[in-house]
Amino acid sequence: MVEQDESQRLSDILKAASDVTRRAILTLLVQQGPTRVTALAEHFDTSLNSVSKHIKVLESAGLVSRKTLGRVHLIEANMAPIREIDRWFGQLRLLWDMRLERLDEILQPGDKDD
Repeated sequence: MVEQDESQRLSDILKAASDVTRRAILTLLVQQGPTRVTALAEHFDTSLNSVSKHIKVLESAGLVSRKTLGRVHLIEANMAPIREIDRWFGQLRLLWDMRLERLDEILQPGDKDD
């Protein structure tokens, strides 16, 4: 059950990060730090409502968090889910490297007693 929850979480993160606008929002937040929603929206050729919807998807995946100070909403990137993606890709790289090493062993002439 825990493995399924982790798998679903990773799927949610990857799905949220799959959209070009959401990736651009994340990039801006990492570069600029906490930013007002309206300031983020100025970078896109779309409505404030559309940018807000993208931010909500990122929030649901845990990729950003929101701090409200009066009427100002500051959005901040959360790098922990990115580390989850990196860890998963690292596991894939490890498996791939193991397969390549095994293939290399098969293809290399060994010291066999003939």
